[in-house]
Amino acid sequence: MTAKLTAADRAHHLAPLLAAGWVQTEGRDAIEKTYRFSDFSAAFGWMTRVAMIAEKLDHHPEWRNVYNRVTVTLTTHDCDGLSDRDLHMARAMDAL
Repeated sequence: MTAKLTAADRAHHLAPLLAAGWVQTEGRDAIEKTYRFSDFSAAFGWMTRVAMIAEKLDHHPEWRNVYNRVTVTLTTHDCDGLSDRDLHMARAMDAL
């Protein structure tokens, strides 16, 4: 089972993600971010690239797509909260 982030891990590793536009999800131990693209095709292409990363990591985001926007929520269901897997996925999404 994947372990939840410790308080020290949160303080150290979440700050850069929050500075990059991620926000803590209200009422859940999760983070979320909305990405905006030039059009639907660009948004869908990004989602496809993320899907391939998610499969490799066996860690799948919650997301919704409306035209040129993709809103992503990351949490680890195995531990009912944020884990290293979410941090890794967030950084990979931002890198794309």
